[in-house]
Amino acid sequence: MGELQIGIVPVTAFQQNCTVMFDAETKSGVVVDPGGDVGQLLQVLESNGIAVEAIWLTHGHIDHAGGAMEMKETLGVDIVGPHRADEKLLQGLEAQAQMFGVTDTVRNCTPDRWLDDGDTVSFGDHVFKVLHCPGHAPGHVVYFNEKARFAHVGDVLFNGSIGRTDLPGGDHAALLASIRDKLFPLGDDVGFICGHGPGGRIGDERRTNSFLRGL
Repeated sequence: MGELQIGIVPVTAFQQNCTVMFDAETKSGVVVDPGGDVGQLLQVLESNGIAVEAIWLTHGHIDHAGGAMEMKETLGVDIVGPHRADEKLLQGLEAQAQMFGVTDTVRNCTPDRWLDDGDTVSFGDHVFKVLHCPGHAPGHVVYFNEKARFAHVGDVLFNGSIGRTDLPGGDHAALLASIRDKLFPLGDDVGFICGHGPGGRIGDERRTNSFLRGL
């Protein structure tokens, strides 16, 4: 097996970082959070020769899961994650779409596998530990690869900010606890990709992120 490779394709008006994680040698991998623009994503996968084994979701908001069912049916792969606490959000994707006026391809989503804290998911030799990190959404999960010292944190933590908690199911105290108790212990050297904007390192956020003072 080769090294873990990661590509980001911003999708929809939300500019959500749909992430393709794949093995550099075999070109097998997963798509994390296909929020929409599925046709564009499929073109990227085809042009790079990437064979998708599964779709992984970090949480159930429309900008992260809005295209999951369309991609599942097109590729014939399973949807994995998030935690079952986001079931209500995933079953309300079509209602979310109506609110935002983007009803063409968004479908309610039923994952093939729910994830719990401490589970592992993988493709090839690339193994990720699952961390249940509620706060931005009740069932939000983070994917952590120990070997690569890398985490996909979704909308829990951003470069210079944190996930919003004013949406249904949001909990500011729970979000801060998730960052303090689940992300900080991973180590300051761990790099991360987030759901929007540039990624960073956990240590830099712990030291300089003004939203995390006092944690």
